[in-house]
Amino acid sequence: MSQIASASGASRIHPAMVNPVSSTVQPLLEVKNLNAFYGRAHILFDVSLTVGRGEVVALMGRNGAGKSTTMKAVMGLLNRTQGDISFCGESIRKASPHRIAQMGMGFVPEDRRVFTDLTVMENLEVGRQAIRQDAPHWTPEKLFRLFPNLGEMPHRPGGQMSGGEQQMLTVSRTLMGNPYLVLLDEPSEGVAPVIVEQMANMILALKREGLSILLSEQNVHFAELVSDRAYVLENGHIRYQGSMAELAADEEARRAYLAV
Repeated sequence: MSQIASASGASRIHPAMVNPVSSTVQPLLEVKNLNAFYGRAHILFDVSLTVGRGEVVALMGRNGAGKSTTMKAVMGLLNRTQGDISFCGESIRKASPHRIAQMGMGFVPEDRRVFTDLTVMENLEVGRQAIRQDAPHWTPEKLFRLFPNLGEMPHRPGGQMSGGEQQMLTVSRTLMGNPYLVLLDEPSEGVAPVIVEQMANMILALKREGLSILLSEQNVHFAELVSDRAYVLENGHIRYQGSMAELAADEEARRAYLAV
């Protein structure tokens, strides 16, 4: 696996970088040599990555690089995978999506998928799970402090909300499951700049709560604001791994793997 060193070295410290994962601590999520397929099409090739407790890790790459496929594979949503995926020290590669969710992993898909006929409060209740030891505990009241826009419309149907509001609702419904780890797929895609700013503040607030996040993202600036480390995918292969600060400073890597 290729790793490109930062041109400026490791001396640059990004403000989001706290709680780096020690090599002696077992990761919360560990993906080893993951291969994934859609029918006969081979999409992911020996993808390996880790996410530690309280860490935000960006999975970056252009459209079609394999970011969403990686998240779907981790969440058990693909029929054909190879390799191993461990969560909380237990292999989950062959586990069903509902079992993985019950273990404390949440997934916020790129296409949001709110229940359009249900109100904000009803959508939140759909996602409710029991309190978990050592995981942040979420209630509608706490989420409305995080997303004041939702607090102003608790009885509005999901189908009558803007795209940005639906994104907030999907994140909030996922958090009602009190997860240890959230897979967050392209949160800044297709929403207004003010919502992007709110999403960045939200991710930092979740990090302060101790939540771990695997973030699929193309926007380097957005990822730099919130992420500790980054992996970059190209055509289903991990081409880069390192601190987010190093990637942000590495013009060669960004031009090679992220420029449109």
